[in-house]
Amino acid sequence: MDSTVQLASSANGRVSGKPWKLQKTAAVRSNLPDACKTKSWADRMEKTKKALAIKKLQLELKEEKQAEVARRRQITLERKNAAEERQRLEEATAKMGARKAARLRRKAGRTKKING
Repeated sequence: MDSTVQLASSANGRVSGKPWKLQKTAAVRSNLPDACKTKSWADRMEKTKKALAIKKLQLELKEEKQAEVARRRQITLERKNAAEERQRLEEATAKMGARKAARLRRKAGRTKKING
């Protein structure tokens, strides 16, 4: 009556007794990208840091460029406003006469030295 089955000490040596069933093995994750399979974690983190540094530099350059465009636009706008003001004053001078225009300029706080 010695029909007891000897069990192996680990599952590695265990036999299921069902010959049509395959022995389970560790999963092969073939759908992972090659970078994960071959490169180490430190290498990937270094690559990520470089990418972030490049992105930050690009953002800074872009902001500088936008600031320069905004500065030029502001200068253009100021020149346009000054030209419109000059045009308006010339039209007003043509309408009213030199003495009245000079009086208005003095009243506005402008002199010949500043405004010509």
